[in-house]
Amino acid sequence: MKLRITVDRDLCIGVANCVAIAPQVFALDDENRATVVHPQGADEGTIINAAESCPTLAIILEDEETGRKVYP
Repeated sequence: MKLRITVDRDLCIGVANCVAIAPQVFALDDENRATVVHPQGADEGTIINAAESCPTLAIILEDEETGRKVYP
């Protein structure tokens, strides 16, 4: 499955768990908020783990083909 990754910047508080788990996919920007730098930078399981690690549920994952929400 190919994932569409979105970060809700209003929810992100810059904890950076996602960056620690998937540094090839996520980075913190100048406002200390997560951003997606390379959506295919890690395998699906790693990306899901990174999303699940977000304490504010700011990372939204959808199946790119069906549009079905994968997380949260």
